Amino acid sequence: MQGKIIIAVAMALLLSACGENATMKEKTSETAKQFVARIQAEGALLEEESSAAQWVRNTYITPDTAILARKAGERSLAFQSSMVKQAKQFRDADMDTETARAIELILRGSSAPAPNDAALRTELSAILTNMEGQYGSGQYCNAAGVCRELQELESVLAQSRDYDELLDVWQGWRQVSPPYRKEYQRFVEIGNQGAKDFGYTNLADLWQGGYDMESEVFVEESRRLWGEVKPFYDELHCYVRGRLSETYGAEKVPNEGPIPAHLLGNMWSQTWDNIYDIAEPYSGVASLDVTSALVDQGYDELQMTKTAEAFFTSLGLPSLPDSFYKNSMIKKPRDRNVVCHASAWDIDNGNDPRIKQCVEINEEQLETLHHELGHIYYYLMYKDQPSVFKGGAHDGFHEAIGDTIQLSMTPAYLKKKGLIGETVEGYEATINKQMKMALQKIAFLPFGKMIDEWRWQVFSGEIAPEDYNAGWWRLREEYQGIAAPLERTEADFDAGAKYHIPGNTPYTRYFLSFIMQFQFHKSLCDEAGFEGPLHECSIYDNKAAGKKLGDMLAMGQSKPWPEAMQAMTGQPDMDGSAIIDYFGPLNDWLKVQNKDQQCGW
Repeated sequence: MQGKIIIAVAMALLLSACGENATMKEKTSETAKQFVARIQAEGALLEEESSAAQWVRNTYITPDTAILARKAGERSLAFQSSMVKQAKQFRDADMDTETARAIELILRGSSAPAPNDAALRTELSAILTNMEGQYGSGQYCNAAGVCRELQELESVLAQSRDYDELLDVWQGWRQVSPPYRKEYQRFVEIGNQGAKDFGYTNLADLWQGGYDMESEVFVEESRRLWGEVKPFYDELHCYVRGRLSETYGAEKVPNEGPIPAHLLGNMWSQTWDNIYDIAEPYSGVASLDVTSALVDQGYDELQMTKTAEAFFTSLGLPSLPDSFYKNSMIKKPRDRNVVCHASAWDIDNGNDPRIKQCVEINEEQLETLHHELGHIYYYLMYKDQPSVFKGGAHDGFHEAIGDTIQLSMTPAYLKKKGLIGETVEGYEATINKQMKMALQKIAFLPFGKMIDEWRWQVFSGEIAPEDYNAGWWRLREEYQGIAAPLERTEADFDAGAKYHIPGNTPYTRYFLSFIMQFQFHKSLCDEAGFEGPLHECSIYDNKAAGKKLGDMLAMGQSKPWPEAMQAMTGQPDMDGSAIIDYFGPLNDWLKVQNKDQQCGW
């Protein structure tokens, strides 16, 4: 689902062939426009080398590739520090609108801002490289000596219904992260220094300030959006907890309080669709077993990827370049460790887009492919923008595109593709379909919100290093109604068992994307002329919807995100009402099912 995006517009991560000394040279006679042009030219010189070093590190985890990635990281951090320092002199200068936008984006920095101190930059690069490598090579060996990597452990959580087996796998993966807990603490210290050097209070202030509004305003905006959808999540949580109690017994899953974290079919309890068999409202109505169809029909990794591409091209968007299939990694190699976490990469300004994903033949992975290709098509559509504008309108836009396409993978679409049999119409079929999707889309929302709530509090010092794990579980219970199934202490580092923590990928983007994708879906369905319930709409093969989507993608981040939102939806704000509209039938059904239950935790 979620991918670490390597986009050319991340100017802070571009390398300069001129080196630190050259870029630090004073350019007193330079105008803001000339500065932006120079920075883009210098960054482009070694951009491809930087991306290649990171790609090789992710697809060949060895001590040698760690050195290459670390050195490339050091140079990019030096370039970043120099670039931001120089850009500050233009804050109050007169300039045209486009140049002002470019300066603003440069001054935002990155998720790992580079301190002005060279030794700290070297240390920061080493920490980020080491943490990601340790996560990518992690495995758990049980008492019987059977060792399994993350993908295999995830399969157990998805398929097993044995309480003790699930518990063993859940706690086993969390043995991977304690070794880099101290490194993460040091990353926070160095990152906060970098943020201060950029003119921010700390990393939380910098991250929150990347949304074309003041940090405080953005924090309130994200809380407002969560408040719009929380009542629906509460109903879903109540219903699922009841079904789990019936399955495992009230002594293991009481009908009051939080849900044990290992029982929801996912390593991090972030999506619950793998326990659809437990939560299915109407048994056997409208089979939605896409995975069996993929396996029975002999789909392989390439055919899965081609199927995802075909949705985008049906909208009138371009075919993927030949280099995509030549250079992407869509199958886990047998001979080496790799970072299997799915991600999309823009290696050469839209000329060499690729994905890294250890594709498995199942429905979840098919959906993930659509997600990752959403990033790829964003790259392709804004490739002609200046480098500084190559990015999503904000980071949530980039994450929302592929997931918007997923919403059009309706039963009618899946039948057309031969992935389900005869579709069953009617109320019970609708509730089943919506339940399966809600277990993915609605269950994710509080998880998407709480990860950066934890990091913001860590960065600001509200959660001290000695309370990392306690703070993590406090927020998991507050937002998700989830609890650890066994005692956790500060010897653990459970936040670090999620890729985006050691990988240092901000996570609020995913929360926002899960709100916006429904807005986008509604707008595209309107453009397609669809009439009927929103959950029945598919824009597959509709060129009018495809043009509207493509035109917004081509804007990149050349304009503040409310303008991109206006172009896409006809209004400038993020809004959760489309979710409530989409899931209206299920929301009403859940309220009836839960009327005699003690909901909440």
